[in-house]
Amino acid sequence: MFTFSRVLCVGSVIVPQSTSSLTVCHFSAFQHLTCPRRNSPYSSVDSERYSSLVKSVMSSRVSPQTPETLQAEDDQIYGPVVKAPARTETRGPNILHSFLNSGRPLETQEPESGPPVRILLNRGQGRSSVPSVTRILQQTLSPEQIFYLERWKKKMIAELGEEGFKEYSQNLFRQGKLFHSALEDIFTSGAKWNPRDPSEAPDYVPEVQGYIQSVSHILEDVSAVRATESTVQHGALNYLGIVDCVARYRGVLCVIDWKTSEKPKPFLSNTYDNPVQVAAYAGALNTDDNYKYQVENGLIVVAYKDGSPAHAHQLSSELMSDYWKTWLLRLERYREQRSSTSSSSSEK
Repeated sequence: MFTFSRVLCVGSVIVPQSTSSLTVCHFSAFQHLTCPRRNSPYSSVDSERYSSLVKSVMSSRVSPQTPETLQAEDDQIYGPVVKAPARTETRGPNILHSFLNSGRPLETQEPESGPPVRILLNRGQGRSSVPSVTRILQQTLSPEQIFYLERWKKKMIAELGEEGFKEYSQNLFRQGKLFHSALEDIFTSGAKWNPRDPSEAPDYVPEVQGYIQSVSHILEDVSAVRATESTVQHGALNYLGIVDCVARYRGVLCVIDWKTSEKPKPFLSNTYDNPVQVAAYAGALNTDDNYKYQVENGLIVVAYKDGSPAHAHQLSSELMSDYWKTWLLRLERYREQRSSTSSSSSEK
């Protein structure tokens, strides 16, 4: 039995060294132990911080993360997600018809006093084959727009059923019609809108009271109403529409489109094809002989049934010019579709 007087540390192994004839060379089979020690990948880890992290994850008091909290953390660490810009038309219209009428002044030559003009739509006056702005826009929707509309319709039918969805759609149409009629009454009455005096506020059916309350702050800035629910027609481009209102908003003459919505639409992008519609109406008015003035600005007002303040989206002359080009493209697409349909029918 050996008596050891000291120990020898070789690598990470402690080797006893005897005072007898036993030497380190007898451990030649373990020469690889003298190689340099490899660094552990965890050697640089902050153990205290790592321990705290493990405890926080394993603790039952920590609430589970949701997609919203994960998104918030990602935004904090990496910054907000930068979305790709929306796809726009890359080509211009084949024929760039002028939006404005060079033969008319921008300012009206007719007096701004008096009742607003209302030209009723009469399909019998050579207009039976003239398409409306609404029809053209509906029949030239992009595949993406059609997809989302169909998905929304299927969702509503799943919730309400076929008959329920039909009734829901009819109610929306009825409420919109009553809302427009109420606005027309306000504009044709000639009275100055004063929502601060309840005694002067007219009574409206319950379906539109919230909408009127919603646009009350907008009506304070509307003056010099020139037209309401009036037909406009572009003779050269052969389309027509019914403009909701032509009036001054904060002193600027605009084509005004009144919309109703169940969801907030605080941005112009939320209004989808409405700016294109307004530009189409203004372009038609500017060439229609029934109007002796022209308009280069627009306004979209989105009213809410619960009475919350409506959103007003102004369209400058520059924006109107851009949306006019988009309208010309949609009009060309509509005609191409009609021509293709006619050719297919004649071949059968």
